[in-house]
Amino acid sequence: MFDSLSEKLQGALSGVRQKGALTEEDIAKAMREIRLALLEADVNFKVVKQFTATVKERASGVEVTKQLNPGQQVVKIVDEELTALMGGQAAGITFSPRPPTVILMAGLQGSGKTTATAKLAKYLREQNGSSVAVAACDVYRPAAVEQLVKVGAQAGATVYERGTDADPVEIARWARDQAVRDGKDVLIVDTSGRLHVDTALMEELRNIKKAVKPHTVLLVVDAMTGQDAVNVAEQFAEVAQFDGVIMSKLDGDARGGAALSVKQVTGKPIMFASTGEKLGDFEAFHPDRMAQRILGMGDVLSFIEKAEQQVDEDEAKRLEDKLRKNQFDLDDFLDQLKKIRRMGPLTSILGMLPGLAGHQLSKMKVDEKEFDRIEAIILSMTREERRRPDIVNGRRRKRIATGSGTSVQQVSQLIKQFGEMRKMMRGLQQGKMPDLGAMMRGR
Repeated sequence: MFDSLSEKLQGALSGVRQKGALTEEDIAKAMREIRLALLEADVNFKVVKQFTATVKERASGVEVTKQLNPGQQVVKIVDEELTALMGGQAAGITFSPRPPTVILMAGLQGSGKTTATAKLAKYLREQNGSSVAVAACDVYRPAAVEQLVKVGAQAGATVYERGTDADPVEIARWARDQAVRDGKDVLIVDTSGRLHVDTALMEELRNIKKAVKPHTVLLVVDAMTGQDAVNVAEQFAEVAQFDGVIMSKLDGDARGGAALSVKQVTGKPIMFASTGEKLGDFEAFHPDRMAQRILGMGDVLSFIEKAEQQVDEDEAKRLEDKLRKNQFDLDDFLDQLKKIRRMGPLTSILGMLPGLAGHQLSKMKVDEKEFDRIEAIILSMTREERRRPDIVNGRRRKRIATGSGTSVQQVSQLIKQFGEMRKMMRGLQQGKMPDLGAMMRGR
């Protein structure tokens, strides 16, 4: 995400990053490049003007510290101001001491509101251990109720629906009463969207708010629409008084204009971000972590959090023991591969790692289907072959290729790469750093 903006901002700062002394011209040049990068990213013009003015004022006359030279200090200032621009501290939902906590979802048609409802339900159920119900109050869009029934069930939420003939205000009121009777911790109400902000949409939203008295109102905006998303949020802020934003389709946004503008324009924070097509591709929005990712500093905290969700302590100890004894086999490899896939798209994971700014790995296009091919190859092996890949001769490779629908060359490549990975792991045990570039190229 934000690939274009990230590349240009890093380029704008590269000229000052290593300088021990900065002239006014150095700072002015960097500010011009930053201003252009933000405008090309479709960031609101007033936001860009205020941002660059603040950074320029802070950057002028910066002094050398023990830790940072003036150039590095400017990068630090840009990082801090980007963080402030997107809200400063992460904002979250305040839960009611008397359940259920009611969350009202609003947004235009096509913003991804119904999918975001299911993603939020899954997130709250898995991260907070909440018992979640969702209410299907979008009775106008074709198949919206059916969609929520399907994705709500996949998210592990109870779905309250009364078809498309009932009044959405009455459905919302009935769903709230039902959630109370069922002892639900959270009720998420999915409302109708329109193709544009109109009087009917706002009046219905106001009536539903009166009926369910939500503790939090979340506006879902499509990050890929850039400045249009900010304009929509501004209009909603005037009449709907929402509390926070869910930025949908953030993974497809190479520019970043919406994410960098919405807080400054509306005064409302981004609370959550949808980062992929799967229901699990949903996370709390951390302005400081996003700023660091944009500037190529990585996002180690998010990476660790995602990894911890996939590996428990006992499993980690078992894996460490196998690595120490050089017993890590293809079954273990497949298991770890599945855990990595559950963390999200590999390109997104690579973006969280520090030190890859400008590296070819950060720009690498990953074919997610390759994971399916690897899994098919491993599952076509016998248990002994998975345990001892060195016994896989030409005859066995042909059989495995036929069984997995791949080629003998692809089977050979996997076995070779696995051998290289085991060498790398042995090197790590001995304190040697691996050549990541060579490993990813299969050399």
